[in-house]
Amino acid sequence: MRMIFKVSYYVRSNYENKQGKSPLMIRIFLNGEMLNVGSSGIYIDKKLWNNSTNRVKGRGSESLNLNAQLDNISNSLQMIFKKHEFDEDLTLDKIKSIFLGKNKVKTTFVEFYDKYLEDIKAQVGAGKSIALYHKYSAARSHFVNFLHAKYGRKDLMPGELTHLIIHDFEIYLKTVVSLKSNSATKTLKFFKTVVIFAQKCGVMTHDPFLNHHFHLEPVDRGFLTDEEIQRIMQKDFEIPRLEMVRDVFIFSCFCGLAYIDVAHLTQENIITLDNRPWIIINRQKTNVQSNIPLLEIPQMILDKYKGKTKDNRLLPVLSNQKINAYLKEIADLCGIKKRLSYHLARHTFATMLLSKGVPIESVSKMLGHTNIKTTQIYARITNKKIEQDMMQVADKFDGFKNCFIN
Repeated sequence: MRMIFKVSYYVRSNYENKQGKSPLMIRIFLNGEMLNVGSSGIYIDKKLWNNSTNRVKGRGSESLNLNAQLDNISNSLQMIFKKHEFDEDLTLDKIKSIFLGKNKVKTTFVEFYDKYLEDIKAQVGAGKSIALYHKYSAARSHFVNFLHAKYGRKDLMPGELTHLIIHDFEIYLKTVVSLKSNSATKTLKFFKTVVIFAQKCGVMTHDPFLNHHFHLEPVDRGFLTDEEIQRIMQKDFEIPRLEMVRDVFIFSCFCGLAYIDVAHLTQENIITLDNRPWIIINRQKTNVQSNIPLLEIPQMILDKYKGKTKDNRLLPVLSNQKINAYLKEIADLCGIKKRLSYHLARHTFATMLLSKGVPIESVSKMLGHTNIKTTQIYARITNKKIEQDMMQVADKFDGFKNCFIN
């Protein structure tokens, strides 16, 4: 005999929480028999409940989100029924037992996220960077603030995390937090990594990011011209800290290393090959090896600080925050209008090499890029530089206009 299984919900109208909302309760039916499963974990304004459709009224984001959560619960129960449909001992109690045992999560989503953060923090210095930990932590903080602002909640169960919540979270990042499109996308990618891990651990049985497409806008990265680099190098700084920051910044302009890699640079990373010194280091960010010939200018900077640093480091590197603050002072003193940051040195290195004819494959290897498409961003910059250079000399060709014969 074919078995008929149904799922329905009803409002527990004799109870309200502090927000004046009542819990939605689950009922299951098998061949006409009925059994109360218990609370769905969802609270609603009972005036919004439609008994005939078993749905929350309205087309607003909150109503759509609540109905999506109900769909997830119904689908889970239907999957249990389908899996055990032909069991001789199938009963409503068995379905209820399996459902509660499989889906009653002992931890909330934010609690699971916190455990993930603890695991990353424990690996800092052993394959993970403190910067990576801060990025995951920032994504977590934004999400908790979003839940409170949008739904008046501090947490939710993993099963409640729907595609609509992800959609609303992205809008929140771009509007309330005022993140630029790329920054919001990167935050969501960190968040998605935790969601994927929750799926692998069996904490989540669905993918709220299904059909959610990430898109990064092309970024026009800045760089310093040869003249601007010379201006910084030739400037005589009376304040020692500015001189030191200038030296470390120029070092990266001529070797392309990121801040974190310069901060960890030791004598072990200086290798002599065919009587020429090289910097060979695995990047902290990607663990991809960078192979860079050590030119005369960065070698002079290393010699300048030899024996004057701590912990076997080759250069006196301050915190990234302090360096960027001091670079703003340096820009003002040198009359440079561009926004100086330490990462600009890496962009400048790549742009200088490409504009001077170094093959993009070689530049990619020196930068330690995992994908040459990343390096191609700098190729677009050099094209822009060519255009700027041509515009500067355009006036010098005005004398040829009169020579043109129609």
